[in-house]
Amino acid sequence: MSTIDEAIQIPVDRGSIAGTFITPGTLVPGVLFVHGWGGNQEQYHSRARQIAALGCVCLTFDLRGHADTRPQHETVTREDNLTDVLAAYDALRSRRHVDPAAIAVVGSSYGGYLASILTTLRPVKWLGLRAPALYIDSGWEIPKVQLHRDQDLKAYRDSVVPADDNRALRACRDFKGDVILVESELDHVVPGTVLTSYREAFKQTRSLTYRCIEGADHGLTHERDLRAYNTLLINWLTEMIFGARAGNAVPSHPATPAEAEATPESA
Repeated sequence: MSTIDEAIQIPVDRGSIAGTFITPGTLVPGVLFVHGWGGNQEQYHSRARQIAALGCVCLTFDLRGHADTRPQHETVTREDNLTDVLAAYDALRSRRHVDPAAIAVVGSSYGGYLASILTTLRPVKWLGLRAPALYIDSGWEIPKVQLHRDQDLKAYRDSVVPADDNRALRACRDFKGDVILVESELDHVVPGTVLTSYREAFKQTRSLTYRCIEGADHGLTHERDLRAYNTLLINWLTEMIFGARAGNAVPSHPATPAEAEATPESA
């Protein structure tokens, strides 16, 4: 199936952020990609084109503080970036051809953290999280770059956090859709304890698929690891989307680390 790229500007607060619609042209599910801290939308264009070819409208976009709005890097807050995600979601959901009841959100690292919180503010059917970061709730309105100076995030991420104690984890606790959660085995930015916190928070999901990419680091800097993640995500979305179309999607089961498939963003 052919796809069409269309660059857009998404209004947010008193300015705008850049985005790219990648569209097949029929009434289909929508997929929103949320990049991590230090990333940008271009990292997701190839992946979005592959998923658009399944019969989806995909939207990538640049969080404020990145790409064309890089000068805001030192001042942008989590509140600002969550507002960006909401604006991008609304642009996707209102797009012609998009089924508003079939929205997937895929986020990596900081983007996974924001995507989790989004589920409490907008309807999300499918949630894909790769190495989702975790932050302490306090300091929500201070610059994001300041969090690593003001908070001991390493100690926080090295311990399993109860869902009641964190905004993103509370969102996961209440989420009732389908989830894929992907860990990198050698991730020193978002360690396995953070993935454990997320896994334990997901209590009401329709299905939860967990995979660990053997030998992978946080940014998937090796091509083989990037390919492995792309395969995991595309296979999962294919199962979810085509299962939903058939009206009989079969819930996936969580995999143990031994069952996981083997094959730079910061948080």
